Amino acid sequence: MSTYETVTVSKEGSFLAPEPNVAVVKLNRPEALNAFNDQLLTDLEAAFKEIEQDESIRAVVITAEGEKAFSVGADLKQARTLTPEAATAFVEKGQQVFKYIEDFPKPVVCAINGLALGGGFEISMACDIRVASQEAKLGNPEVQLGLIPAWGGCDRLPRLVGLSKAKEIILTGGQLTAAAAEKIGLVNKVVPPDELHSQAMFMAQKLADNAPIAVRLAKQVMNKALDHDIEAGYALEREATVECAKTEDLQEGIQAVFEKRKAQFKGK
Repeated sequence: MSTYETVTVSKEGSFLAPEPNVAVVKLNRPEALNAFNDQLLTDLEAAFKEIEQDESIRAVVITAEGEKAFSVGADLKQARTLTPEAATAFVEKGQQVFKYIEDFPKPVVCAINGLALGGGFEISMACDIRVASQEAKLGNPEVQLGLIPAWGGCDRLPRLVGLSKAKEIILTGGQLTAAAAEKIGLVNKVVPPDELHSQAMFMAQKLADNAPIAVRLAKQVMNKALDHDIEAGYALEREATVECAKTEDLQEGIQAVFEKRKAQFKGK
């Protein structure tokens, strides 16, 4: 994998996989609590584009270097010097990168270590599954600074926890413990700090073991589920099923059931 200034990328596997098929992306600005500046957004997007082109990678884990913070959001040292024009470009860049991750054709697991605030919280919401350390804290403190969550937080949070709870979280600017986030369905699993990586990898490997085309299509359909009525959803499901029916993976999956073995999907 390529080397980036503010992100590290590696390919990892487990005893469940014959070869490494999970990409681990680490935010790597621990001296700034992994705050997002232009360079980090640029590196993150480039890393994901590289991962998208690697057919051997079936799932992604996003985490961060350091124990104190996953990410505290936008870099305030950069934000305080932005002109209105530069602020617009910075917001649009963050929105673009996070939407790319949300729509990424491979499943993405977020392993939240420490503080996930502002943009750090928002990028976690763009991921498919969130695993958090027991010591993690999540929140959108933007209103306490005179801002709003503008990298998708005002849209994604209501979809994840409901409008009333989202308003409470965003308008108070408070923080949630990992346990509280799990209770409202915002976090899928809470684990001890020393188990965070292994549990996130275990989850990613479970996703990577499934038929890649079916996973991609199911993710696409679900991402649009709240944007239309049930009839439109049915139509998308039919279209996706037709695409699955064209694949070699479907035949492999069915054959594996009859032969009582684990399917070996090729993404074809």
